[in-house]
Order: sequence, then structure tokens, then C-alpha cells
Amino acid sequence: MSVKYDGQVAIVTGAGAGLGRSHALALAARGAKVVINDLGGRDGSLSAGSLAVVAEIEAAGGEAIANGANVADMTQVQLMVEQTMEKWGRIDILVNNAGILRDKSFGNMPIEDFKLVVDVHLMGAANCSKAVWNIMKAQQYGRIVMTTSSSGLYGNFGQANYGAAKMGVAGLMNTLCIEGEKYGIKVNCLSPTARTAMTEDLIEDKRVLEMMTVDSVTTGLLALVAKESPNRAILGCGAGGYARAVIKETDGIYLSPEEQTPENILAKWDELEDESNSKELKAGWMQTNKYVAKAAEFLGIDLTAK
Repeated sequence: MSVKYDGQVAIVTGAGAGLGRSHALALAARGAKVVINDLGGRDGSLSAGSLAVVAEIEAAGGEAIANGANVADMTQVQLMVEQTMEKWGRIDILVNNAGILRDKSFGNMPIEDFKLVVDVHLMGAANCSKAVWNIMKAQQYGRIVMTTSSSGLYGNFGQANYGAAKMGVAGLMNTLCIEGEKYGIKVNCLSPTARTAMTEDLIEDKRVLEMMTVDSVTTGLLALVAKESPNRAILGCGAGGYARAVIKETDGIYLSPEEQTPENILAKWDELEDESNSKELKAGWMQTNKYVAKAAEFLGIDLTAK
């Protein structure tokens, strides 16, 4: 199997540097036409980074255009999508990569910084996904990747805003992959660990930074936007390591109406959190069915009987 994107059009946000640049170059090298989105100036000027990436792709024989839309502004995002459609007539791949950091402990964090990070990461991903959604539906094909983070999946001191936004995009993926499946749209999350301008000041050991290449993360991105990609996967990537992160629920316990007290929940906590029979639930209704089935079994109710 050879992964190619010949004839496909990709939009990569935050592609003027770092991971976004790496993603865009790799997609172009494998045949995609690429929109290099990177926040431009207030006067409408394009960033030097986006223009440099376009030049690099064109020098290698590929096709690319620069765009300066602010992903947190739906009007600008819609104009970016219109520009893409006018140029190439389709959109096959969307990589939601644009992001910022405003790190500070929660107690000291201005709420404006919380909102700004959520607007760029979560609303930016929602805006871009919404703008391409009906195009992909009409095509009966699309690949969308959200960029999540270990800070969202597991937590990280000083990143309440970033973590909330990054867990938010995983939740967005969970629903969009269900809604898009019958239209040939697959939605996944990339959870990267790489040396970029956003992360290199946080890690002191240069040996670690040398292992955390952007190329190793882009390899994972390429898999998630391939025709053969999975659906509803959170792919962790870093330093050559690749793993799927999974949200699971324990089998849990059942308490009869008479037993339903906070004391009993705490008393049975060890049993409740036993992971031996934990399962991945692939839709919200599966949790409801699970709890109702436990209750029906205890109460002797046959839910299959009409």
C-alpha cells in the first residue's frame, strides 16, 4: 500500500511554521494541492511564513496558495473556503492545527486568556470543520483531523485553558465521526509531542528535543488523512512512538433504589473503578443502554418483550 493524495485538496491551518508547515510540505510531496493558512496582518497581508511554505512547495513542483484567515473568525474562514473552491473546486482534507498558548496557573489566569485559547483551538476547529462539512458531504468524501493534546487527555499544570480546548476537540471528533460516516467523512484526532516554537522553551534537555522531530508527528497525520484511515481514533505521536488513546468506562456497579446513597457509592468505590471489564463506548446512547440493562436485570424486567 502506498499513501498518495494525487488530485486531492488539503487545508492546513497554522501552516506557516512548526507542525503545520511539516504537515503541508508532506501532503504536497505526496500529491495534494495545499492551502497554507497562517494568521496574517490586520491589513489583510499574508504572513511571511505562509508565503515561504508556498514557495517551498512550488519549488518542488507542487501547488499551494497562502491564506491569512483567523480561524476564530467564521467570516474569514468562510472566505478561505470560498477561495479554495474557486481555485481547485473541492476540499478533501482539513487539518485543524492552528493554536496558541497562554500558560498560567488557573488561579492567576485572566479569564480573557482562557477564552482566547478556547476560541482559537476549539472554536477554530469548529469553524473550519463547519465551513467544509457540506462540501465534503456533497463529495461523499472527506478527512478531518483535530489536533488534541496530552494536556487535554491527561492534564498538565498551568494549562487549564489549553487542556479544556484540547479535550473539547476530542469531543467534537466523537460526534462528527458519527454524523459524517455515511457521507464518507472520517474524523480523527492527532495528539502530538514535538519540538516546535510552542514547546521548545518548556523542555530543557536538548537530547529530548532532538528526538521530538516534527517529521515523526507528520507521519501520523498522513495516516489519519489517507483514504485507508481509521475513523474516531486519537493517535498519539512523538519521537517515533505511536499509540491510540482510548476513553473507556468500567463495568461499574448497580445499586437498588434503596441502596442509592453517597455513602454506598464511596463504600463500593474500589469495585466501581475496577478496570478489568472496562469497555470503549462508541456513542453516548451505549452508556444509557448499559445502565438501563443493569437496572432491568436487577428488577426482573425483560426489555425485549413488547
